[in-house]
Amino acid sequence: MSNSSLPIIHHHDYVSTLPRKHRFAMRKFHGVLEYLKRDQVITMKQVHSPDEVSHETAALVHSEEYIHKFFHGLTDAKEQRRTGFVWDEGLARRCRLEAGGTLLSTQLARERGLACNTGGGTHHAFRDYGSGFCLINDMAIAAKYALKAGIVERVLIVDLDVHQGDGTAKILENEECIFTFSMHSAKNFPFEKQKSDLDIALEDGLGDHEYLSILHDHLPSILQSFRPDMVIYDAGVDPHVKDELGKLNLTDQGLFDRDYYVMNECIRRGIPCATVIGGGYSRDLEALSLRHTIVHRAATKLWHSTIL
Repeated sequence: MSNSSLPIIHHHDYVSTLPRKHRFAMRKFHGVLEYLKRDQVITMKQVHSPDEVSHETAALVHSEEYIHKFFHGLTDAKEQRRTGFVWDEGLARRCRLEAGGTLLSTQLARERGLACNTGGGTHHAFRDYGSGFCLINDMAIAAKYALKAGIVERVLIVDLDVHQGDGTAKILENEECIFTFSMHSAKNFPFEKQKSDLDIALEDGLGDHEYLSILHDHLPSILQSFRPDMVIYDAGVDPHVKDELGKLNLTDQGLFDRDYYVMNECIRRGIPCATVIGGGYSRDLEALSLRHTIVHRAATKLWHSTIL
């Protein structure tokens, strides 16, 4: 594995079996890797494979009871309906691997400066239950683990998914060493918002220029005042104009500019950045998979321009 290449974190089992026409496009995780290889953005020599997150590590942010129930298939039908998934062993494994991937991303970002997961961003998972296609909260787990392991002292979570990171905000509300920043659609799911350290609620129909202007107004001041030594970035693509569950109007170029800006603001300050792909919804699996590669393309451009 070359130390001169951008680390990409992926596992074949990020994909598990779902019923046909399920709203969550599980196969997009394979599509992300395939498009990155097809377009020669990455090679397989850059790809690192994660382990499943352990019960002990997941319990840094989730209750022992919930983790035991979810890992062993003991959640009831009502709990499963809230998540949008019916439990099976493959689903539990993919969630544990995805959280392990975000954990590995933070570790490799600390070593290399930047690392990109091909999954992650499960920000609707709360301490005691899953919600909104999110079963365990990978970003909260990775942030807490990094602090406990002494890898870092202060973590900033930048969540630019179109939906507020409600689970992340609630889980980490009393963590002085973790700052949660969410820019999201004001009138979209979740309809009962939680309180992040900084929430920016956006009106429907916001386009590239207005969106980026708001981001530019807030991110530098957070970096300067909080002074994190790690950033975990949720690069959700559901603010895209063609997303079926978003209400914003960003273009492909707008998403690219957003992602490059966030990562560059970190890297030029010497702050390691780990990225996850977050949400994105479309019945056109190829278009969605390709859209999710934007953050990896922006990261690759930044990597080569800064020679990390």
